[in-house]
Amino acid sequence: MPLSLLLLFADILLILHVLFVAFVVLGLFAVYTGYFLNWQWVRNRVFRIVHLCAIGYVVIQAWLGVVCPLTVWEMALREEAGAATYSGSFIQYWLHSLLYFTLPEWVFVVVYTLFGSLVLASWFVVRPNARAR
Repeated sequence: MPLSLLLLFADILLILHVLFVAFVVLGLFAVYTGYFLNWQWVRNRVFRIVHLCAIGYVVIQAWLGVVCPLTVWEMALREEAGAATYSGSFIQYWLHSLLYFTLPEWVFVVVYTLFGSLVLASWFVVRPNARAR
């Protein structure tokens, strides 16, 4: 496979990863903001289940010490293309890159768990509709 195509696939995975993180983080923000602004779409059951499952997946990975498959696949493609790679988790790498801030792995487990707990709490604070719309 041409190197440029490998790098294109790696960049696509990176974009998907950013979108996933944005969905998880901004989704929780939207749920609580929507509660106060009376946005009915934040009570959509399908949205809420997908959101809860997304952060649940992240929390379970963190507890098991598993690196996200999107990170693994992206790095494998970059390595195959001979491009630079990084180690550790996606969030850990970008926090370090953007903020020059390094934390031990256990801190990320705690943060993911606390964030997941907030998402779970949102299920009870901002109740989803009984049926999907």
